[in-house]
Amino acid sequence: MSNRLIALASLLAVTVLASGCVVEPARPVYVARPAPVYAPAPAYVEVVAPQPPPEYIVEHVQPRPGYIWARGYWRWDGRRYIAERGHWEPMRPGYHYVHPHWEQRGDGWHWRAGVWIAG
Repeated sequence: MSNRLIALASLLAVTVLASGCVVEPARPVYVARPAPVYAPAPAYVEVVAPQPPPEYIVEHVQPRPGYIWARGYWRWDGRRYIAERGHWEPMRPGYHYVHPHWEQRGDGWHWRAGVWIAG
């Protein structure tokens, strides 16, 4: 037989054998894994500004029954202070509201968010 005939016969044999192959799709493998453990979020973020905030923001609002006005404040964005408007907080019997404010300490000005305190 000639080389050409041998190559053609080999190609025909491979084609016939390969046409009968069936590829089965891969089946998913399920592995039991423990639930991920996430670190709890910090209870607060300490904001310290290197310079004092500007004077209070003056907002004129009319009293609203059942609510207290949480006055506006200056928010430190890492480079400068930005004015934030106040908002209405629903009254909470047995609590009093401490407005947001800045406190001076040895390492700068510390931000204190507005909170409701029992009493």
